[in-house]
Amino acid sequence: MKKIYNNLTFRVLTAILLGILLGHFAPSTAAQMKPLGDVFINMIKMVIAPIIFLTIVLGISNMGDLKKVGRVGGKALLYFEIITTIALVIGLVVANLIRPGDGVVTTGLATSGSAEAVSRYAQQSAEMDWMDFFMHVVPSNAVGAFAEGDILQVLVFSVLFGMGLTRMGSSGQSLIRAFDRLSKVFFNILNIVMKLAPIGAFGGMAYTIGTYGLAALLPLGKLMITVYVTMFLFIFVVLNLVLRYYKISLWQLLKYIKEELLIVLGTSSSESVLPLIMDKLEHLGCSRSVVGLVIPAGYSFNLDGTTIYLSMAVVFLAQVFQVDLTLAQELTILGILMVTSKGAAGVTGSGFIVLASTLTAVKVIPLEGLALLLGVDRFMSEARAITNTIGNTVATVWLARNENELDMKRLRQVFNKEEIDPLANYDY
Repeated sequence: MKKIYNNLTFRVLTAILLGILLGHFAPSTAAQMKPLGDVFINMIKMVIAPIIFLTIVLGISNMGDLKKVGRVGGKALLYFEIITTIALVIGLVVANLIRPGDGVVTTGLATSGSAEAVSRYAQQSAEMDWMDFFMHVVPSNAVGAFAEGDILQVLVFSVLFGMGLTRMGSSGQSLIRAFDRLSKVFFNILNIVMKLAPIGAFGGMAYTIGTYGLAALLPLGKLMITVYVTMFLFIFVVLNLVLRYYKISLWQLLKYIKEELLIVLGTSSSESVLPLIMDKLEHLGCSRSVVGLVIPAGYSFNLDGTTIYLSMAVVFLAQVFQVDLTLAQELTILGILMVTSKGAAGVTGSGFIVLASTLTAVKVIPLEGLALLLGVDRFMSEARAITNTIGNTVATVWLARNENELDMKRLRQVFNKEEIDPLANYDY
């Protein structure tokens, strides 16, 4: 019994269940639990930037060959573009086949304050520009990038720092050893923070159910079910085929990161497990250099769950307002989302900003339709976050194997729960 209680999976599952019960039976009390989830996520964010920096710098310095850094980065971006485009196409096709927007009544679904929210997202989308995104990628102040927790800016600075350190040759070894020890310190901090994961999951789930209520799901239930089923199929068909190319079991990989997926479910945030996923993938046998490059970049460019949701949401709103989109218009939407889904990376509420910018560009679907999605967006954010996390995990494993930087012997030992010598060298 004590062994089960000490199991993180059991504790997080229990916390999620208690959060749902409190949200349903005492919604006013549950709505006040939001700080518990927010504090836990903030504690995770506190160590994300330093861990990304140290992991990337150590990975690049250990890689040694700067041409290899460019090759891995190029492959990663190509992989991200192909997979997210497939996700967009799947979302469009399923939304057209199932037609979740048919029969939805547009009156009475908007919550209080929804008009102001729509106006805010519209204003933000008008301000979002592809060139601004590129300008934003390079930090004007490296310290500011760490202070604000901007993953993309930290990634760029870390790559440049790692390249600079590599050029020092043997004279930089003392600094590399110091960074290696510092990295262990931050992961020890992370292990301490993770003991609070059940509290964070409880707070996040209680707030969601208590604030929006299970009844909020009913009017747009068909859309929610369609989104969840589509993401399920994307994971177990598309991502499964990606791993099967190298004879790696998706199911075993999901079992390996099940605790992280439960934390994402409870907190509705994929960022809450970013450093944990990096650590686990290294333990699985992926090289530090590949993990350090692919995971942070993936959190900005490989948002599979978000892209599926965005494509389905646009078609859903067209169906609600009985706008018959032509093939040319849907292809235009696809092209716009291929750009805007990356352009809003790292922006709070980016899903709605991207939706607003897409609707503004298409000019055939009323922007007010965003109000319909405000009430259920929180419930669908779990599916988006989980799919994003799985997508980035699969991307890292696939790219590591493609680069011959995945220790397959170690991977099989981890999957089979065999004892692993912590001092054993990786077999790439």
